[in-house]
Amino acid sequence: MRTRVSSRSRGPPPRACTASTHRRPAEASFTVARRRRADRLLRRQPRKQADPGEDRVSALPDDLLLLVLRRLDTRAALGAGLLSKRWAGLPRELPALDLRVSDVLPPRYRRWLLRYRDIFSSGTFVMYRHRLAHHEFVPGMTRYERRAMRAFTSSVEGLLAARARRRVSSLRVEFFITRNTGCINRLISQAMDAWGVDDLEVIARPTFLQQTVHAFPGHGLCSSPRLSRLQNLKLGVCVIPHLLHEYHALTRLVLQDVAESPPAAYEGVFDACPQLQVVHLNSCLCGGRDMVMVVDAPSSQIREFVVDKCEIGSIWLRDLPNLERLASLGTHLFFESTAFPCLRQWSLARRHGVSLDGFRQHFRQHLELDLFLEHTPDITDLIIRFTGPDRWIVPSISPSVLLPNLRRLLVADVPSSWDVSWPRLLFETAPSLESFHIHIASCMEEPSPSEEIPWCPTKFRQHRLKEFVMAGFEATERQIYLVKFVMAVCTALRHVSMFKNGHARDKGHWEWEMVTQQHSWTEEEKDDTLKQIMGTASSTAAPVQLVLG
Repeated sequence: MRTRVSSRSRGPPPRACTASTHRRPAEASFTVARRRRADRLLRRQPRKQADPGEDRVSALPDDLLLLVLRRLDTRAALGAGLLSKRWAGLPRELPALDLRVSDVLPPRYRRWLLRYRDIFSSGTFVMYRHRLAHHEFVPGMTRYERRAMRAFTSSVEGLLAARARRRVSSLRVEFFITRNTGCINRLISQAMDAWGVDDLEVIARPTFLQQTVHAFPGHGLCSSPRLSRLQNLKLGVCVIPHLLHEYHALTRLVLQDVAESPPAAYEGVFDACPQLQVVHLNSCLCGGRDMVMVVDAPSSQIREFVVDKCEIGSIWLRDLPNLERLASLGTHLFFESTAFPCLRQWSLARRHGVSLDGFRQHFRQHLELDLFLEHTPDITDLIIRFTGPDRWIVPSISPSVLLPNLRRLLVADVPSSWDVSWPRLLFETAPSLESFHIHIASCMEEPSPSEEIPWCPTKFRQHRLKEFVMAGFEATERQIYLVKFVMAVCTALRHVSMFKNGHARDKGHWEWEMVTQQHSWTEEEKDDTLKQIMGTASSTAAPVQLVLG
């Protein structure tokens, strides 16, 4: 006999229920059925279609809309105010305005400019000057410049005509130097007097056919410099504005390609602006190569001073008591013994001599290392680039410990025609050195045996150096001598690396990294080089990891 099983008895056994959760089977079945019916009704109900004219973006709060505008370029952000009344007032809340004429130029202008420069740099410019430059490049490029500047000034005029109350903290303006730059001056004055700008960058660009500089009105950047909140100022291809020394809130000043000005125009800023901490002078002119700029600011707060490829006769530093970082690149710099007692980082570049078309003009004057590093005992980071056809740096007559606190040293761009062992002059003056990098640059001149330094035996020992890297290593006699010397006198040396291909990449003015590429040495070359170097480490030193790349 078969037993018939009811459908209700199938499935897992019922769970035990407490008094609070107990439900009758009929009630539970009714609840499940009601939920399923509700789900079917929701699926059958048509979804509400969005209105094609509905603007959901404008419904967002102001904070989110401003985040959107800040990610756009300034021209697009200002144009967003024309979308609707909801957007009209939002551009006034932008804290930064970046107005660049280069944003208006078409891509074809940039392609023509690059092509023109390629022709000029390749030496074929004279041959094709009339046919290409005058008939193809010049008319088109000047036309694009006029159109771009016309559209740019129209935008600036519209911005000024709005007479909107703004609070702008940062303003950057880039424009071509033409006769219609009055609106640019009005924009700068308006931003500083009414908008409260504290970060200003003004970059003037010469047109393709006219190389000139921008001049500000007689009153300078604004009508009330003493009341200005300006803290950061960068000027490019401009004349130094009038009353620049009266911006007492200024903390950072960068002058790029500034027109020829007397030394007094620069000197008045250093001591008159009590909050000034950073000064950069890049490719500036200062009244000719015979002029002398004197920096004597005993009350100055300047901590960073950069002079890069400026056409100035010389700069004399007398008193910068808080200076910590100094970069003197291609400019004659002199200083007194108490000029900068707090100096910690120095980047120094100097070149002497001329070599043109195979003609080598010898530099007869020899300069001692003390001339550059005297009275700088607290330096911890030093970058040196001494270059020229012939080695002009020589040992001091009475050597002494010049850099007792130096920790990191880079000697870059050493011409391969020099006796590349000359950095030993620096090495022996830095007993606390921990990292020593040297980069040797190849050059056309052949090394001169008469320029080799006659080194004398020394009892000097270095107990802190752990890393020595040489880029541009060609296994020449003087290069191997320097490596052997370093390994012989260093008791704590751990890593020695020599790379045939490599250079020192600047990371700012006082930081660097060695960029190297592996070279495939033959086994014979590698064995011969290692045999010349090995066995020279100090007897008290730990094993040295030697890398040849």
